Formats: sequence, structure tokens, C-alpha cells
Amino acid sequence: MARARIPIFLMGLLLWYCLTASVKAEYLKYKDPKQPLPVRIQDLLNRMTLEEKIGQMVQIDRSVASAEVMKKYFIGSLLSGGGSVPAPQASAKTWIDMVNDFQKGSLSTRLGIPMIYGIDAVHGHNTVYKATIFPHNIGLGATRDPELVKKIGAATALEVRATGIPYVFAPCIAVCRDLRWGRCYESYSEDPQIVQAMTEIIPGLQGDIPATSPMGVPFVAGKKNVAACAKHYVGDGGTTNGINENNTVIDRNGLLSIHMRGYYTSIIKGVSTVMVSYSSWNGIKMHTNRDLITGFLKNTLRFRGFVISDWEGLDRITSPPHANYSYSIQAAVQAGIDMVMVPYKYNEFIDGLTFQVKNNIIPMSRINDAVTRILRVKFVMGLFENPLADDSLVDQLGSQEHRELAREAVRRSLVLLKNGQSPDHPLLPLPKKTSKILVAGSHADNLGYQCGGWTIEWQGLSGNNLTIGTTILTAIKNTVDSSTNVVYKENPDTEFVKSNDFSYAIVVVGEHPYAETDGDSMNLTIPDPGPSTITNVCGAAKCVVIIISGRPVVIQPYIDSIDALVAAWLPGTEGQGVADVLFGEYGFTGKLPHTWFRTVDQLPMNVGDPHYDPLFPFGFGLTTEPTKSYEETTPKAV
Repeated sequence: MARARIPIFLMGLLLWYCLTASVKAEYLKYKDPKQPLPVRIQDLLNRMTLEEKIGQMVQIDRSVASAEVMKKYFIGSLLSGGGSVPAPQASAKTWIDMVNDFQKGSLSTRLGIPMIYGIDAVHGHNTVYKATIFPHNIGLGATRDPELVKKIGAATALEVRATGIPYVFAPCIAVCRDLRWGRCYESYSEDPQIVQAMTEIIPGLQGDIPATSPMGVPFVAGKKNVAACAKHYVGDGGTTNGINENNTVIDRNGLLSIHMRGYYTSIIKGVSTVMVSYSSWNGIKMHTNRDLITGFLKNTLRFRGFVISDWEGLDRITSPPHANYSYSIQAAVQAGIDMVMVPYKYNEFIDGLTFQVKNNIIPMSRINDAVTRILRVKFVMGLFENPLADDSLVDQLGSQEHRELAREAVRRSLVLLKNGQSPDHPLLPLPKKTSKILVAGSHADNLGYQCGGWTIEWQGLSGNNLTIGTTILTAIKNTVDSSTNVVYKENPDTEFVKSNDFSYAIVVVGEHPYAETDGDSMNLTIPDPGPSTITNVCGAAKCVVIIISGRPVVIQPYIDSIDALVAAWLPGTEGQGVADVLFGEYGFTGKLPHTWFRTVDQLPMNVGDPHYDPLFPFGFGLTTEPTKSYEETTPKAV
């Protein structure tokens, strides 16, 4: 009997070995980078349950995530919403450890599909302490330099990767057509051609797409690059009265020729994802617009990456929000949204979508299309080969090289609107050596104001403790001659100015930080005490006024009393760039990316409009030459 048992045992062992080897060989197929991309995607898709597929379509905020949640619900993506951080002033290493902990939860699932972590990096890695904060897009639009913007994209990618994050919700390629919109500073220009040119930030973020790359297929070059996101599709900058998330009333030709142009070039450059806008087009919510998402973006433009909703975008389909969530799920997913940003109440979305698929309300083909697109991006990024971040790039965060690039961007973004009371007597550039100068204004020594919204916190902050940077006041002190007495008084009265016999005064005022709807403004006035500071100082001394703002603001009432006027937009952490140009180390070269109105009653007013009567026209910008003294003391290139 014993001899009879041995062959049976051996046969069982052999059968177990064969089955194990077979399973192992099949399992490795989607994990094998040598396999063609479509083969890897299909192999993995074929193995996935409905639960695993729906999990891939979910993006939740880090604050409600854990390794256990990632594993239990097969969550496909995480994000940091505005200000959502592992700890105040968290180091790059802390960020990496957090992302990796979540990722290990994803990797421990049956199929080991890595999650993708996203963050808003809209002017540098702006949520992270010590990161380089670049000028907001409106300032970059003033540079008219796509190559500079590409370099900023590459620097931003390195800083984001330094914290273990591989995906950014940028660039915003909105075309702001009404300055009252609270997101106008996220728009490069009112001119769609400039916005289209500035999509060069995408190859900066993602790497240069190879000439042989198939049209519409996303591309990410490697571990020093990030997946980008063109947003907000489409028409977000054209809403009535500039009201955020409102209705864009325009015919199809206007939509395509003004608001769509940036998407054409973004897709050609291999953008990985597209985020849908909260806004409506002619009364139809973009989150439900199948014609534009599936019909045009996916089928006509042949976009092969994934389409993502905005933050709680499904909730806002109805009014009031979340009034009929089952309808919102059906309408958004059927419209062609692949990944849903459902930061907190993810259980409700998962249950609702599962029910609709199981009851044939939403077809499995739509789920498979969504998951195919999400997996395509993850495979292209190399997430399956390198799911965990290391600390090899931590020194890139806020590096001196990136700060110098940001300083250059600040210099190039400044627009000189007035220089002296007559062209024969320019005030700028200012002399570095003089007896005594006044620096005044609420924005002269306030890094938070200088950076604007989307800096550390979603709405931005006030003060100098939010991150590392150089205020304009500090920059001025760094630049003037050691014998020049710099007097700083935030809001001096006229008597103080008159009694001090200043050689000249520099007044820095502007808007307080804001983001999105909180920035919508029907009056566009400079907050108090800005106007009185201008009046008090400029009525009593030669003055340069520097406006720190996310858009043109009301300035006409003060223009005659101002000797020189500079639009500095929201320059970010490197305020030294302002002083570089103010004192003539570099010349003014920036050009207005948006029309500067006389009164808000004229709005909306864009170049080419029949009623066009601006204070300063689109494209305006005076120039100055660098001072000879600087040229003579600068080492010449050999």
C-alpha cells in the first residue's frame, strides 16, 4: 500500500507545481514592463472584479485615508486638497513616508495595483513648506515666454517628486474673459493664443513627448517627472459676470476657438489627465456633458488619458448640492468621467456606482473604459515598476537653482504701466544710493500677500511665517547702497511723508489672498488702507506704486498722483526679483496679459471687443534698460 501512495503524492505535488507556475506566469504578464502597453492593461483588466474596478475610479483625501482603507476599498487615488498636509511645516521625508504608507496598503491588495497621489501644484509645489513659490499664471502670461514656463514646469516636477508625489492638478489652461472671476490669476491670459503657447509647461512637468508617441496617449518621461492635468474642461474662464462655477454662454464656435484651444495642444503634448469644470456651458453642467467629454475630448480629440472630476464635482451637479446623488453618479459617469474626486464620502459613491452597474443602469463597458484609462496612465508613469518613493530628490525642494529661476520669472513678469509724469523724465530705474527712502504699504513686508491664494493653505495666508521667502521690503534693503536709509512705515500719513524729506517712496499695495469663489469681486477695488496709502504718500513725495494682485484692479482714480506704476501680479516667494528690476539691474520687459480697465462698468472687456476703451490695452508694457553701473560690475561671459 505504501508503494501505491508515493506516485499519487508525487502526482499531486506535480499538479500543484504546474498550477502555481501557470498562475505565476500569468500574474507577471501585467507586471512585465517588456509587454506592450495594451497587453498589460487588458491582462490586468481581465483579472479585476467589479469591486476592484470601481475602487480604481475613486480618489479620496489623505485625511480620511489609511493603508487599511486603501486595501479594503481598492482605492485608486489619493489627493491632498488645499492645505491638506501630514503635519504643519512637514519635511520632504515626512511627505514621502506618508505617501509610501498609503501605497503599501494598495500594494498589499490581491492584484497589487499602485495608487496615484495627486496635489495642486499650481505655482510651484505650493502646499509644501520651504517649496519654491513661482509667480501665479497671470504673471507668467506677462513674460510671453513658453520656454521659461517649461523650465518652471520641470522645476515644479522635481520639487513635487521630492515629496514622493507623482501627479499634479496643473496647468490651469482657463482663458479668463472677465476679471471679476476669482480664479483669473490662474489664467495665463485673456488671449487663447497665449494660453495655448503656455501649455509648454506640460512637457516641463511630464518630459518631452517622443515624436513616435501615438496621438492622445499620455506620456511621463520618468521618476523626475509628474503626470499633469489640464483644467478645467471647458469654458471655466467665460462665465457670466465672472461668477465662479457659473454658466458660460457662448456658441460652439466661440467655445472651440477661445476656450478649447489649450486642450488641443495639451493633448498633442501628451497630457495625462483632464479635469472637468464645475461650470456649465449654455446651461448644461460640464460634469454631465457627454457631448463634450466623450464625444469631443475622447472621440474627436482622441484623448487617451483619464478624465477626473473636480473636488466634490458630482455633488455640485444638482442645486442644492448632493440633492440627488444617484442621478449625479449616473450623469457624470455616463458623460465620461473616469475618476471621481470624492474626498470624504467615498462609501456613498462606491455603493451607488456598484448598484447602478449591477442593475444595468451604467454598462460595464463604461466602467472598463474608465479603468483602462486610469491603468494606462499608471503604466505609462512607471508606477508598477516604481510604486514607492525614495528620498533621492529631497534636496530639490526649495533649491537655490529653483529660487533663481523663480526670481527670473518675477523679473520677467513685471509690467511697467507708467514711468514719470512725462516720457522725458522717467523715475525708474531708481538710484540705489541716496539719502533716505520710504517703503510703505500693506504688501511691502508680507510674504503671504505676495504669494496669494493656493499657498500653504487653499485661500492663502497673511504674514511672513507661512514659508521661506524674501519680501519686497527685504529685497529693497538687500539692493540699495549701504549708506541709503530705508524707512518702512506701513500706512503713513501725509505729514509724516512731508516732514521726512524722502528722496522717493515705494508703495506696495494690492489684493488680499483668495482662491476660487472667495475671490469673485464685483468692484475690483484695492482693499483699505491701500488707496489712502497711495494718496498720502504720492501726494507728498515722488512715488513708485507696486500693485500686488491677481488681476487688474481699480487704479484710475490715483493714476495722476502716481509717478511710476508697476503691476507685479502675485510674484511668490522670490521678492528679490522685484528689486532687481526696480533698481535697474535688469530692465522691465513684461506685457499685459489682460486688458486693464478704466472702470468695472466696462467689464467684461477683452481685446478686439467693439467697446474696447481700456486704461492700458492688452499687450501694453513700457520698457527700461539696465543701468550701466550694473553692467560694468557684472562679470562678462568669456
